[in-house]
Amino acid sequence: MPHPLSDLTQALLDAARSAGADTADAIAIRGTSVTVDVRAGALEQAERSEATDIGLRVLLGRRQANVSASDTRPETLAAMAERAVAMAREAPEDPHVGLADPAQLARDTSAAGLELADPAAEPDPATLQARAEAAEAAAQAVDQVTQVQSASASYSARDIHIAASNGFGAGYSRTGSSLSCVAIAGEGLGMERDYDGDSRTFAADLRSAEEIGRTAGDRAVERLNPRKPPTGTYPVLFDERISASLIGHLLSAISGAAIARGSSFLRDALGQQVLPEALSVIEDPHRPRISGSRPFDAEGLATQRRAIVDRGTLTGWTLDLANARKLGLESTANAVRGTSAPPHPSNWNIALTQGDRSRADLIADMGTGLLVTSMIGSTINPNTGDYSRGASGLWVENGEITHAVNEVTIAGNLRDMLLQIVPANDARPHLSRVVPSLLVEGMTLAGT
Repeated sequence: MPHPLSDLTQALLDAARSAGADTADAIAIRGTSVTVDVRAGALEQAERSEATDIGLRVLLGRRQANVSASDTRPETLAAMAERAVAMAREAPEDPHVGLADPAQLARDTSAAGLELADPAAEPDPATLQARAEAAEAAAQAVDQVTQVQSASASYSARDIHIAASNGFGAGYSRTGSSLSCVAIAGEGLGMERDYDGDSRTFAADLRSAEEIGRTAGDRAVERLNPRKPPTGTYPVLFDERISASLIGHLLSAISGAAIARGSSFLRDALGQQVLPEALSVIEDPHRPRISGSRPFDAEGLATQRRAIVDRGTLTGWTLDLANARKLGLESTANAVRGTSAPPHPSNWNIALTQGDRSRADLIADMGTGLLVTSMIGSTINPNTGDYSRGASGLWVENGEITHAVNEVTIAGNLRDMLLQIVPANDARPHLSRVVPSLLVEGMTLAGT
């Protein structure tokens, strides 16, 4: 019978105290995952994993060290604590590290209302295989699809528990189900590939396998016979599949870690306009059935809804305790951690204000330009916001899609790009980052 995770984290804290730590916190994660891949109508691969991982952070004054393991025997816990304390003695002092004050800790740690774990039983491998086979068959049935590279179905479940010597101790469970398909259209050197997929907390919420396979096939066919676009300055429409990456760059730039280092193109933008006035970015860690939801952060603080950008104006940074102290501010309860590293700041569920026009409307209005559906590589300067990425997608001429394009580089400056974005109304509400297609005027394209 496996040990309760609360017992493991408490044992780690006891071991740390016995080894000489002043304070400590611990995390334990127990998870299972099952993945089934099919190819050509037959099972290609099936994998299952089960593991319990533990992490311990110890503090000696203002020195800290972190150790992790996947062995939960008592002798291992003792050895971990002794090694962590020895490491902390050699670590440099950091006046900003430390646990939360008990008064800062979350009082309500229940995740019951967030529906983070599907109550349905774990699906058997045959059920997962059937889902993947249905997606593959639907993709293969699309005209001009010559093969299906892969179709995969998976399920995962995790239990997480965090405890600290300041009195905090709580945990929750999380599940996920996913289904994906990658289709190939054309033959020889003219082959093109694209995908579709879905991932949900509850398996019953997944889109149908037939829809996922058919969409993957249609997208692959759409990419056939690509050309290089002309070089010049054109409007660029970022498809909803990839548009969240633009908001992701904004979120990275307002991370407390980047601000404390001074390595952000938005380091002087607090209280300034960073998006069009009609747009806001709302962080909400309490949305039911969403992967970015949680009742408390990795330092035991209660998570909360906040407007990161309010009607275009940047209102604050994303902070854990250490970076908040560096900046003379309060934590925004955005600490995350795994077992192998101390807490650091990150965002929960994000939603950008949607527009009142469809993607088709924006295509019609953009005249001549590029609809980007995939990107590869990146050269992004975090200090200046200079942006350059390889892209492919569809060319728009006189407001209509005319042909596929590839081997194009799109470039601009993120500060300018973010101030120009025009959102469509096609964001998927079940995602952790709810961002619609985004039109950016006047980007530089390097093609032929």
